[in-house]
Amino acid sequence: MDTLNYKVLEKTGYEGYIKKSAPEKVLQFGEGNFLRAFVDYYLDCANEKVNWNGKVALVQPISLGLTDLINEQEGLYTLYLRGSEKGEKIDRKRVISAVSRCINAYTDFQKVIEAACTDELEIIVSNTTEAGIVYDPECEFNQCPPSSFPAKLTRILYERYKKNKPGIIILSCELIDNNGKELLKCVNQYIDQWNLEEKFKNWIQTENIFCSTLVDRIVPGRIKEVKEIEMLEEINGYHDELIDVSECFGVWIIEGPKELEDRLPFKKSGLNVHVVEDVAPYKKRKVRILNGAHTGFVLGAYLSGQDIVRDCMHNNVIKSFMNQMLYEEIIPTLSLDKNDLKEFAEAVEDRFNNPFVNHELMSISLNSTSKWKARNMPSFLAYYKKEGKLPKCLTMSLAAYIAFYSNDIQRREEDGLICKRPKGNEYKVQDDAWVLDFYYDHRNDTKDQLVYEVLSNKHMWDTDLTEISGLEKQVVEDLTRIHTIGAELAYASCL
Repeated sequence: MDTLNYKVLEKTGYEGYIKKSAPEKVLQFGEGNFLRAFVDYYLDCANEKVNWNGKVALVQPISLGLTDLINEQEGLYTLYLRGSEKGEKIDRKRVISAVSRCINAYTDFQKVIEAACTDELEIIVSNTTEAGIVYDPECEFNQCPPSSFPAKLTRILYERYKKNKPGIIILSCELIDNNGKELLKCVNQYIDQWNLEEKFKNWIQTENIFCSTLVDRIVPGRIKEVKEIEMLEEINGYHDELIDVSECFGVWIIEGPKELEDRLPFKKSGLNVHVVEDVAPYKKRKVRILNGAHTGFVLGAYLSGQDIVRDCMHNNVIKSFMNQMLYEEIIPTLSLDKNDLKEFAEAVEDRFNNPFVNHELMSISLNSTSKWKARNMPSFLAYYKKEGKLPKCLTMSLAAYIAFYSNDIQRREEDGLICKRPKGNEYKVQDDAWVLDFYYDHRNDTKDQLVYEVLSNKHMWDTDLTEISGLEKQVVEDLTRIHTIGAELAYASCL
């Protein structure tokens, strides 16, 4: 079967949107599944919806990558958007044509520099993993290329400056806080290290916009089942080495001046991409609602006999417990527009109900001590301060956390704590070694003793939670319910 390219696609009679040629307006560091299912998808939609008329030149940021495959397919690839929207199963196909080519920075850095110095270039995008935005003092100006991404960026921006080209928008998508600010900090460090002129430093500050962004889309990426790939290729009429899969939901929050809404093509395209003054409240929204929902219900759900997130959304008690926690205890503590928060929470249920993703509860359970502290404890404390009483569901989720980490402890292994759940099978709790040692050391405690030792542990929570009036007593009662009537009925007692 022929490999996907424009000629092969035309032969198949494909009737979807395709943009064959346009100026390269974006230089993108990263050619993996996430960026192609997120940024390049949005830009492809902007081409279709408002004739943005732009292409994306990809840069392979590490020595091994997809350059040859992308160029063989002339930048084309098939994206499947799979998930649930308002309870309806969705499986949409779109051939993405926003990508023009891919450049290997390690074999042809000069081409990267040339792509960065055109009049048409408007945007640089990056997602070089959490470790990508680092300052490495070993990087030198004349290396081709410098090893770190910030050093590469400094070098190409310097070449652009030397050619008197206008500044551009830099959209950092790495999963670290203040990613744009951290990237700019690294660039300034290289300017100082390499003794580049002060005018260039001023140009960086005044003519370019380094944006911190928040990205949110689950991208499973490759289809693993050979039979499914063969079936799809038979339907499509071409072979595609770059098939990509993502959930339907996606939101991109970009921190920057209001003028960016007009310079970027997303708002006029009606896409779920927003320019805001401060990305922090949206990060908090994601952590407290999406991540907080996960950590808030999955540990008790696993003890009740559930294994997959989707199945939990088909259990009325667990789903109702999650929604009560979100709508009555978490959302009231957040500062964003309440309709915006409710819409985000409604999407969470659809995302958890994705029929194409078997998201295992045990995978979410990893490092739940730090997760509960980061995702759920702030909502718990804010609710208690605001309402003057304990939030029922968040308190129960704390008891479920303790139950999961202490349920019928069997033994301590090198990489985990082996417990047994009520249905009889053993499971491995995985967390920092000191956390696992703590629970193993307290395996013979009474419920009252264990709850006191957990809540008063400042190493865990940076505070003594027993000082919160009534919390210790309530957690003991909730833990007793979980052990006597089971986690599902304990959840039901909160409703």
